[in-house]
Amino acid sequence: MDGLQYIETPEQDIVDILARQRAAYLAEGAVSLATRRDRLKRALKCLLDNQQEFIRLISEDFGNRSNDTTLFADVGASAGALQDAIKHVGGWMKPEKRPLQFPLGLLGAKAQVVPQPKGVVGLITPWNFPLTMVFVPLAQMLAAGNRVVIKPSEHTPLTSAFYAKVFSENFDDVEVKVINGAVETSQSFARQPWDHLMFTGAPVVGKLIMRAAAEHLTPVTLELGGKSPVIVGESADLDMVAERVATMKLLNAGQICLAPDYINLKKSKRDEFVDRYSKTVTKMYPTMLANDQYTSIISSRHRERLEGYLEDAREKGADVRIINPADEDFSGQNQGNKLPAALILDPTDDMKVMQEEIFGPILPVRTYEKTEDIIGYVNERERPLALYYFGTDAAEEKAVLTNTTSGGVTVNDAVYHGGHDSLPFGGVGNSGMGVYHGYDGFREFSHMKPVLKHPAKTSISRLLGVVPPYTDKLKKNVDRMIK
Repeated sequence: MDGLQYIETPEQDIVDILARQRAAYLAEGAVSLATRRDRLKRALKCLLDNQQEFIRLISEDFGNRSNDTTLFADVGASAGALQDAIKHVGGWMKPEKRPLQFPLGLLGAKAQVVPQPKGVVGLITPWNFPLTMVFVPLAQMLAAGNRVVIKPSEHTPLTSAFYAKVFSENFDDVEVKVINGAVETSQSFARQPWDHLMFTGAPVVGKLIMRAAAEHLTPVTLELGGKSPVIVGESADLDMVAERVATMKLLNAGQICLAPDYINLKKSKRDEFVDRYSKTVTKMYPTMLANDQYTSIISSRHRERLEGYLEDAREKGADVRIINPADEDFSGQNQGNKLPAALILDPTDDMKVMQEEIFGPILPVRTYEKTEDIIGYVNERERPLALYYFGTDAAEEKAVLTNTTSGGVTVNDAVYHGGHDSLPFGGVGNSGMGVYHGYDGFREFSHMKPVLKHPAKTSISRLLGVVPPYTDKLKKNVDRMIK
């Protein structure tokens, strides 16, 4: 949404709520299963009781956002994560028994890992999936027994303001609190001594968040996106590739951290893919400007950035194909900020579209000759959040997956690995650190505390010969350990 003035939250307000939440956390002591489930159920109530208003406000914030996209990718995904946590939190909380090195287990020692809440967690969320990026990590944070302060995106101001209202009606401020504001608020937020801080957004901002967190040695989870490649093998069905890539490239107008960023296929397949992709997009979106299912770019600034990518590619000699089935005039609809789908054929590495995460409905199409060539191309660049392989050649699939590193992979489709609560979700290197979703998120936002118990009446140190003066007993026991 363009043209709004954002009201910043004073830093002292953030300091105060952190102090109040920490005091409440310490006063509460052990966080019971009943309390965790109650908080998770109230979070689910916040979502489900207000889903229609959330859908309306999100569309208004975007200029136009497909209600079906919000229902599927925001409401459904958020409800799934909360329901998964409600169902499994009792099992997640149980201490894990661990084996001990010989001969400690035989001497009466016992070991376990006990999940413990970290305390007060800060959560800074982006605008592209306004519900999912709040409720999914919140599910694991609450399951882990934490108190949470949320700073939602200023780019969806109506939704973010509604968040503050909804959470205040269902939670005490010392349980979950929403703080709104723009850049200054985000900077103040990141500077606080949280027990854990999570940020989702661009790598350049992630570096600033990490620097701020380093002042207090605050542990961070960073989900940062990047340029996620699609590799199309010789054995892939191009109709299938076109439909599945177009579905996820144009979902939310490509404003997805996991969106296919550029596609790579054999040179002999390029023209056939371009034809099939264009026909697929036309079938999906026969019109775009007046089509409520085709989502707007979030703001004029981001639309102009994407238009700049297209112009830069043209100036540098690329073949830019705009897919505009109804031949609509997009130049006169600045209020809507819609952008038609586009292909950029044979882009070069000096083009902006190949240097920055696109986050829009533009798909560069590269070609390669040998599998090792595209593996090398991917490995020469920053590690992506996701990689997508299409094909039925098991040996080629293994070569691609074994010899590249990415946050996650979906084979013969795109994005879907990020939608399963049973799989950890996160980046690697420039695309992020740490993971969340399901049990992996519960562990991320818990302190997994090792607890070792020695018998009270038996001195293991004496049995091992560790109590001075040392004798041959110690040497014999060490020899037995290292055999």
